Amino acid sequence: MSKIAFLACPTTLPGSPQRRADAFEHDLLFDALNAGLAGRAELTAIDWRAPLEQLALFDIAYLGTPWDYTEAKDEFLGRLDALEAAGVRVFNPVAVIRWNADKLYLKELEERGAPSIPTLWPEAPNAADVTAAFTRFGTDRVVVKRRIGAGAIGQDSFTLASPPPADWRMDQPAMIQPFLPAIQSEGELSFIFVSGQLSHALIKRAAQGDYRIQSLYGGTEVPLNPAPADRAAAEAVMAMLPFTQPPLYARIDMVRLESGQLAVIEAELIEPYLYPEQGPDFGERLAGALLETLAKRE
Repeated sequence: MSKIAFLACPTTLPGSPQRRADAFEHDLLFDALNAGLAGRAELTAIDWRAPLEQLALFDIAYLGTPWDYTEAKDEFLGRLDALEAAGVRVFNPVAVIRWNADKLYLKELEERGAPSIPTLWPEAPNAADVTAAFTRFGTDRVVVKRRIGAGAIGQDSFTLASPPPADWRMDQPAMIQPFLPAIQSEGELSFIFVSGQLSHALIKRAAQGDYRIQSLYGGTEVPLNPAPADRAAAEAVMAMLPFTQPPLYARIDMVRLESGQLAVIEAELIEPYLYPEQGPDFGERLAGALLETLAKRE
């Protein structure tokens, strides 16, 4: 029987004493994929830092919840390179992961025509950069994000009335964007794709008084039957990805501009949570796509 590794990290693996508060998402995603496989392949959750000789025993490595890779990007990419060199199929492929690992890819999508959020790209922003961004964007609130990051971890938001302290600094490449009110009024729209085809969509909403939509901060999700124009906007972003074949899985996150147009926040292609609870047949879709790659190999 073929073997599929569900790559994870210590803080998402079941039984870990250091489990994250949102590790339940690991369980939901693993269970959905395992149910979709229906015994046609063996699925095993395993730390992506496990010995290479152990990981090389698998046919496929699926990037499930290796959510600590942002603190060790080069190590992570090196491990995925080693897996591919050992004959293990990695999904998404390492070339896709490298492109997606730094949020500078958003500049390329904008150049390809994707509706985008105005962004500044300081290498190590300080308080003066934030002050300049208020003027540049003509706004009284901005968000500062890590270029290599996920889950809003390490993210800051400042207002004209509450700017950063004079000695504030983010010690890594970052992006500064105007805060978009639609995040709190409508929420963030996520479109889940499998092999380039829309599987399902949802709206993620922040808890009262917050703007971060992740479950770590009390965010909630509801299924969405997207309007034709919104679905077309997400599909257009998928078509702009610079790959000859669509990624096995993708999550396109978008937010509505004041014009009513959806703009891309992220094209998540590495280890996004894919919200199987909002897509009843998602597990079967993803399992089928993985099994198809195994069949082609055979």
